[in-house]
Amino acid sequence: HCFDDDSTTRPLLLVTAYVIQLEANSFISLDVSFNVDLLACSELLQVVFHTSEIFFAEGCNASDSVALTANFIFVARDSKTGKAAAVNRLSPQTENEKFLFEESEARNKLRKSKRGVDRKEVENGFNRLDALLAEGCIFCDMPALADRDSILLRDTSLENSFLCQPQQRNMHGRIFGGFLMHPAFELAFSTAYVFAGLVPCLEVDHVDFLRPPVDVGDFLRFKSCVLYTELENPVQPLINVEVVAHVTRPEVRSSKVSNTFYFTFTFTVCPEAKAAKNAYKIWNVVPATEEEARRILELMDA
Repeated sequence: HCFDDDSTTRPLLLVTAYVIQLEANSFISLDVSFNVDLLACSELLQVVFHTSEIFFAEGCNASDSVALTANFIFVARDSKTGKAAAVNRLSPQTENEKFLFEESEARNKLRKSKRGVDRKEVENGFNRLDALLAEGCIFCDMPALADRDSILLRDTSLENSFLCQPQQRNMHGRIFGGFLMHPAFELAFSTAYVFAGLVPCLEVDHVDFLRPPVDVGDFLRFKSCVLYTELENPVQPLINVEVVAHVTRPEVRSSKVSNTFYFTFTFTVCPEAKAAKNAYKIWNVVPATEEEARRILELMDA
């Protein structure tokens, strides 16, 4: 789409800025994936100056069942200056293209409008903040009297670390963003699995790639935690997990956030879990600090 048929035009660098949403509708078992062809397709939804949104879907061609859908936002940069570069505008033609375009535009407007509301609610939302912190204070000050169906946010955390290798580079010499999503997902999956005691299904809410890129040789630390749970539907509760990637440089005493990942996991409570001796139950997560409470509010309002 960015190609203009002019050989004198410098090629653009396309960088993944966000993964807005990635939803696994069903898991593809190994026996199916080895014997059935998988079809992957993508479609350009919208272009706004130097950014473009792409819809991606993957599933079994024979059954036409969609196993995974995702929305990516790419940023175009000049290959020489590194500055933002304009992308060819998009003109939807068919009814389906127009529908997808309008849906994407409405989603972008909603996301932009929420940003302003979020700031206002966080600034003036002391009551919500205090309500979240109230139970956490009891955990810290009077743990014997704390709610037995709740757990502190910091007690749900897991961590992983590794060195970035040359084989994980993308075409621009940086660490491939899709590779970063892999260990982030594994850590988030493990966090939800340990927290709930059941194998989860997932939806990726948001992935931020706007921070400085990750280079070969960087020491990466992934830290995860359960931010909050949604228990309105006891049969399929929701667990919201945050994973933050830090580029750590001990020799200069530096640790900077590289990427943030937000995952939503759900579970189908099986009869065996319900009939277990220790009754199955998803706990409520409470913050112990104001910073943790603000992170919860920001994700709730996103």
